[in-house]
Amino acid sequence: MEEHLTVGRVAEFAGVSVRTLHHYDAIGLVRPSARTPAGYRAYAAGDVERLREVLAYRRLGFGLSEIARLVDDPGTDAVAHLRRLRGLLLRQRDRATAAVIAIDRELEARAMGIGTTPEEQLTMFGARLYDTIGSAYPATRRTEPRIAARVWEALGDARTVLNVGAGTGSYEPPDREVTAVEPSAVMRAQRPAGSAPCVAADAERLPFEDGAFDAAMAFSTVHHWRDPIAGLREMRRVARRVVVFTHDGSDAAWRERFWLTRDYLPEVSGLVADWPSLAELARAVGGRAEPVLIPWDCADGFFEAHWRRPEAYLEESVRRAVSVWTRVGPQAERRAVTGLRDDLASGRWADRNGDLLALDTAELGLRLLVA
Repeated sequence: MEEHLTVGRVAEFAGVSVRTLHHYDAIGLVRPSARTPAGYRAYAAGDVERLREVLAYRRLGFGLSEIARLVDDPGTDAVAHLRRLRGLLLRQRDRATAAVIAIDRELEARAMGIGTTPEEQLTMFGARLYDTIGSAYPATRRTEPRIAARVWEALGDARTVLNVGAGTGSYEPPDREVTAVEPSAVMRAQRPAGSAPCVAADAERLPFEDGAFDAAMAFSTVHHWRDPIAGLREMRRVARRVVVFTHDGSDAAWRERFWLTRDYLPEVSGLVADWPSLAELARAVGGRAEPVLIPWDCADGFFEAHWRRPEAYLEESVRRAVSVWTRVGPQAERRAVTGLRDDLASGRWADRNGDLLALDTAELGLRLLVA
C-alpha cells in the first residue's frame, strides 16, 4: 500500500509551516490527494514530488504564479525538473562567487588604504557574473560582421526587434527599431551614445505584452540566464520570430575538438553538465538549430574565438571578458595558462594542433536557433 503523509509530517520534513501548506492547497498549487484512515487529508507520493519542486523553485526566488506555470508544464517530467533545479542552483552559486570576488576586491582595496564609494558598496550585494567581468568587455568583445550577417538575415523582415541580454549592444541591427533588455547596470552603463533604448529586466520576466515585437534576438547570453527555458519561452511570447545565438553545451564532441577544453581546461565539462540540451532549447522556441562556423580571425573575443590564435589566451584582457574563466576559478585558470604558455614555448602545442593553421573556419558547437 502506498504510504501517505499527513500535513503535519510533511511540514516537519520540508521545514515549512502547516499554514504554508494550507495556503498552497487553497490556491491549488499543491493539493493533498489522499486520505488517512481517520479521514484527514494526506499527501500521496505524487503530491510530495510536486511539493518538492514547488519549494525548490520558491527558495530560488520564483513567484507562486510563475511556479504554477513551471510545475504544470506537461512537457517537463520529474527528471527534467531536477536537472533544471540543479542548473539553477549552479547559477546561483556563480552569483555568490561573483559577490565573493567583489568582496575580496574591496578587502584588497581597503588593505591598501583605498576607499570605496557608496555605489560600489551597494553593488557588491547585487553582484552578477556580468557585473564582475563586464568592465572588461569593450576591450575584446565586439561585433563579428560575418556572424552578425547570419543573425540579421535570420531576423527576416522584422522591423521591431527586442534584444534580450543585450550587453553593450553588439550585434544589434542598425537598420531596425531595436529595444534592448539588460539586467546588469555595469553592461548598461557601457552602451555607447546613440544605442537603442535599454530596459533593466531579466529574460525570464520580460515587461512587454504578448506579440509586442516582430522579432526577439539573444546573442551569447542564454548561458547567463537563471532559467534558460523560461527565458526562451518569454522571447517566444513577446515576438513572432526568435533568433538566438548560443552553444550546444550538451554535445561533448566539441570539447574534444577544441584543444583548449580538451588539453587545458577540462573543468568546462562540469560547467555545462546540467545545461539544457540543444533539442530542449530549440523546443522552447519552437525552432531549428543551425551550425555557426567561427572564422580564424573572429573579431569578437568569445571563449572559442581564438581557436587558431592560442597565444591570445595568455592575455589577461582576453580572459577577463569571458565568463568561463571566472567560473572555473583562479586555480584552474592559472594551471591552464601555465600549461598553454609552456606548450607554446616548447612547440608541443604546434605538434598537437598544427593542422588547425590550414583552416579558415572551425565548427566548435556554436548554434543559431531560429523560430
